Amino acid sequence: MDTVGAFLGPLFAMLIMFTSGEDFRFAFWMAVIPAALAVLLIVYGVREPVGPQDAKRRGLPMRRTKFARLGQEYWWLVGIASVLTLARFSEAFLLLAGQQAGMAIALIPIILVVMNIMYATSAYPLGRLADCMSRRILLVMGITLLIAADVVLAASGTVWQVMLGAAVWGVHMGATQGLLSAIIADTVPADLRGTAFGFYSLVTGAALLAASVVAGSLWTAIGPTATFAAGALFAVVAIIGVALPQALIKQ
Repeated sequence: MDTVGAFLGPLFAMLIMFTSGEDFRFAFWMAVIPAALAVLLIVYGVREPVGPQDAKRRGLPMRRTKFARLGQEYWWLVGIASVLTLARFSEAFLLLAGQQAGMAIALIPIILVVMNIMYATSAYPLGRLADCMSRRILLVMGITLLIAADVVLAASGTVWQVMLGAAVWGVHMGATQGLLSAIIADTVPADLRGTAFGFYSLVTGAALLAASVVAGSLWTAIGPTATFAAGALFAVVAIIGVALPQALIKQ
């Protein structure tokens, strides 16, 4: 549902841009409305489940002993996810690729619409597929799709090539995003899942920031081809990381 909102939002943004004469400020003011509604839904619509009260005072959640309990498989997965995040830099570069190909400013959000439609429609069937085949193989397939998207975008010179690259990028997201989370949930002890996901998000968030800095530097110094080629190279490294320790990722 989050992804459905992610492609409805750009559609509304395009409509606002067309009707307002490309007034960016007005578009952002309109974006405040769904953001405020989200806050209200959290405050008034979400209730914490009733659970047993733990009278014992809890210590700091991130301790060395807890990190040790997460296990080697978890840390390897965090490493793979970090490298994969370096390959999957900010989606803003997809928009820049559209602009580079000559898209009108008001039409550029359609790139995110295409990507998120492919993401949303592929996530469920690929998730079902993960229940009946090797997750390692499916992860390799998903990363291979990212390489294909990068190759298309690196060679793109037309709007339709950029759209194709964005579509393949979206299928890659559908294949890998939920899959990595599922593998991590199955890998760590049940009582440490919150810690595991928190640290995973911390590391991959830092990797995304680094990836976007590198991608932006390459874009400025050399051009779009270098940016997407570097993404493909990091994706190849991630595939090697998945393929090498076959015993580490559950089948």
